Amino acid sequence: MGDALRLALVAGETSGDLLAGLLLGGVRERWPGAQACGIGGPQMQARGFEAWWPSEKLAVRGYVEVLRHYREIVGIRRQLRERLVQGPRPQLFIGVDAPDFNLDLEAGLKAAGIPTMHFVCPSIWAWRPDRIEKIRRSVDHVLCIFPFEPQLLQQHGIAATYVGHPLAQVIPMEPDRAAARRQLGLAEHAPLVALLPGSRQSELQYLGERFLVAARLMARQRPEVRFVLPAVPSLRAQVDALVQASGLGDRIQVLTGQSHAALAACDATLIASGTATLEAALFKRPMVIAYNMNWLSWQIMRRKQLQPWVGLPNILSNEFVVPEYLQDRATPEALASATLRWLDDTAAVAQVQARFADLHQQLSRDTPRLATDAIAQVIKA
Repeated sequence: MGDALRLALVAGETSGDLLAGLLLGGVRERWPGAQACGIGGPQMQARGFEAWWPSEKLAVRGYVEVLRHYREIVGIRRQLRERLVQGPRPQLFIGVDAPDFNLDLEAGLKAAGIPTMHFVCPSIWAWRPDRIEKIRRSVDHVLCIFPFEPQLLQQHGIAATYVGHPLAQVIPMEPDRAAARRQLGLAEHAPLVALLPGSRQSELQYLGERFLVAARLMARQRPEVRFVLPAVPSLRAQVDALVQASGLGDRIQVLTGQSHAALAACDATLIASGTATLEAALFKRPMVIAYNMNWLSWQIMRRKQLQPWVGLPNILSNEFVVPEYLQDRATPEALASATLRWLDDTAAVAQVQARFADLHQQLSRDTPRLATDAIAQVIKA
């Protein structure tokens, strides 16, 4: 392979961009002259990735929400497939998460003779087990971030490798709260809650105002509490407008990006269900998980759910380690009350931090080496 390695990748939204950026870091270390192109974000571009479209184009969740953008998304997938097939062809395509977009793309590329890999096993163990046949048809190899996934896939004839979770190596076992607060210019001892309503437009629409109302309720009960809200750059203007309307004034600080700094600095977080909940767990921060979406999308999704949990920390622990408030239960009052409990119950906080430390150990592997070993094997085959 040498320096001539050419990869194509697709990563949707902020979490996929982060994972793909870490993967590309390992690729660059092993093959310094490697080229990579496709769909990605700033973390990938910082490692020399050529983004033909930005990852934000795929940052849509929910059946009804996807329908509104269906024509544009399908058009992007068709154009990308044609460009990759017509050449110069990549030696390997890697779809990073975003299974609704990537699996169909991977199926088309594989049929055209381009090897395909999927990074982050679709959550067939949580919902939509019908995807297993689609995975088998679409990909040559799956890079799994949870230890139980390879055996499940191999039972269905799908090659897979457990590579650990890249974030478990990036996030320190003992985050420095004081240093993070100094970095963000925050008071060292004031109780701090991080608000993470999500990185998608649809999430901000359904959760942004709800989280800020909850923050206002918390501020009334505990005037000393302060808030920090990291916003993805593309949604910064909308976040600023919501914050200005919230009446929280100087009690809340909006950040552009810097979600990891916010999680390191906070005492507790009110957070949207998704990859960010695992990041919060790796930072050993107690959390309240919330989600709200279009009513019809919710009715469809809940019927396909296989487990009683939606938050990754709870799924991986097989119990409700942290509370979840979904759809109608995610009222500002409930969210505020549950978040404040974490600020008052030091024994519960210590217990959940110990659970998250164990989880961190389980997910910590030499991800770049394991992933690039698998990439080399697939290309060689």
